[in-house]
Order: sequence, then structure tokens, then C-alpha cells
Amino acid sequence: ELQTDGNRSGHMQNVFDPEVNEEVIRIIAAQLAEIGDQFDKEIKARVVNDLVQHFLNENLSAEEITRRMSEAVEEIVRAIPSDMEKEKAMLVIAMVLTKKIANTMPSLLQHVFSTTVNYISQLHNYIVRMVSA
Repeated sequence: ELQTDGNRSGHMQNVFDPEVNEEVIRIIAAQLAEIGDQFDKEIKARVVNDLVQHFLNENLSAEEITRRMSEAVEEIVRAIPSDMEKEKAMLVIAMVLTKKIANTMPSLLQHVFSTTVNYISQLHNYIVRMVSA
């Protein structure tokens, strides 16, 4: 329930190790937001517009749309030279794409958010390791 600036949105339940400090989570969220701001400039409008069209296509299943988002994230990860861990880059890019799609077509916010949550859940083990480190 962290906002992109690292602040809490409502009550936050700590789903990680009880020893993990909320301040650590806020710091990580702020770092991810900063990385996202850097990546934001690198993501081409074409990629965002293609994803918007997939989200608007009522014939595509949720799994297919998640697969398309995954492909877009992988394409961007390959295109942006970075020395960070691939999983971290994928996590940040997925969040930036979500923001860009919602800004392009606000009516898709709920759909793109749930798709992103499904996509990010695939990175759950990485997120747990990152927070626990």
C-alpha cells in the first residue's frame, strides 16, 4: 500500500517478516520511485500506446494482457542499459508503465492496476529478498 513517493496510503499491513521495519520499506519505495523517474524518460510512447490498445481489446484474456505487459517490460529492460538487477528493473518498469498507461487513458486505471499486481506477483520472491536484505 505504498505510494510511489514511499508514503503510506491508509493502513499498511506488513506482509513480510515481522522484523522488517516500515522505515526500511519507505526507503526502498523512495529509491524505486527515483529509479522510475529515470526510466520514465526512456520508455517510448509506442510501447505505452500498444499496451493501451491491448487493454482496450475486450477479446484478450487477463492472462494474455499480463503476457503482453511482460513482453513489453522485457523489451524495455533489454533496451535500457542498466547495471541494476534485472528483477528490480522489471519491477520499476512495470510500475512506470502502469502510470503511463493510466495517464494516457485514465479509464483503464483499475484494469491496468490489477494486471500490474498480477505481473508483480511473479516477482514476489525477489521483493521479499529485497525487503529482507
